[in-house]
Amino acid sequence: MPIDPFVLLLLATVGVAALFPARGSAADVASGASTAAIAFLFFLYGARLSTREALDGLRHWRLHVTVLAATFVVFPLLGLAARGLVPVILTDPLYQGLLFLTLVPSTVQSSIAFTSMARGNVPAAICAGSFSSLVGILATPLLAASLLGGSGGGFSADSLLKIVLQLLVPFLAGQLLRRWIGGFVTRHKKVLGLVDRGSILLVVYTAFSQGMVQGIWHQVSPVRLAGLLAVEAVVLAVMLLLTWYGGKALGFGREDRIVLQFAGSKKSLAAGLPMASVLFGAHASLAVLPLMLFHQMQLMVCAVIAKRRSHDPAPEVTAPEPAAASRTAVGTGTRSG
Repeated sequence: MPIDPFVLLLLATVGVAALFPARGSAADVASGASTAAIAFLFFLYGARLSTREALDGLRHWRLHVTVLAATFVVFPLLGLAARGLVPVILTDPLYQGLLFLTLVPSTVQSSIAFTSMARGNVPAAICAGSFSSLVGILATPLLAASLLGGSGGGFSADSLLKIVLQLLVPFLAGQLLRRWIGGFVTRHKKVLGLVDRGSILLVVYTAFSQGMVQGIWHQVSPVRLAGLLAVEAVVLAVMLLLTWYGGKALGFGREDRIVLQFAGSKKSLAAGLPMASVLFGAHASLAVLPLMLFHQMQLMVCAVIAKRRSHDPAPEVTAPEPAAASRTAVGTGTRSG
């Protein structure tokens, strides 16, 4: 089961923020740099995302609509149901983070990787991830504003302006400039990937520094963390079962069910962390904790599932009966004569 090296970097960043939190003018500088990093991240997301590829996948619209329903309807319903666990198992801040986790779009890279490993429909996985990212740019902030209320920023003019300026405008700029910079972004995707991750680490450092200065980490105990992990394990298990057996009930084939299971049960850490920083502000540290834990959990569990799916027997292809073939041939000859 894989341990994502990026998760280790995130944990190391949290440790640095705990020991050396940014204060005073340093906090102001870190906050400004974090704001710029978020805008740059979403600019790169827009420059990378091929809307043409996404539109080419519209012929498989039933599968993509089902993935979106799992991501932005079923997941949030599970998050809302978890409200009953407050305050017995979860504190209110941890619940807010858990609910935010359920609103985040699906992953792209890991969904494609696991679909390929399990011998699923890789082109459909690419389109599903692209659709989820496109919808998530608007759906996640709007759902968070509606369901999280004051904790998520609500529909105040300030929060809406932040969403537009830090998320939507850079993303649209990247899409508009993709025609000219798309090749450059593709050729230098490894270097820009490092920039991506460095920006996210900066966002995490800023968020957790604010949390340390405000003392909000005293609200989290080992017992509460264990409860959070247990709840997330249940949510992941429910989504994995629903997407797999629900796909069968909807008539999808094995390859498409694999796409539905992996794309419909995942949440994007790369998209969720910057969004949380914009939506939650000074309270972002506790808001992103459930997402960070869920990210590692989904990788470990889905890696095992993908490996097992890769050993599934290949579907048998039934050859046409000779008699039927002969009748077809005769009929064809008659029509041409």
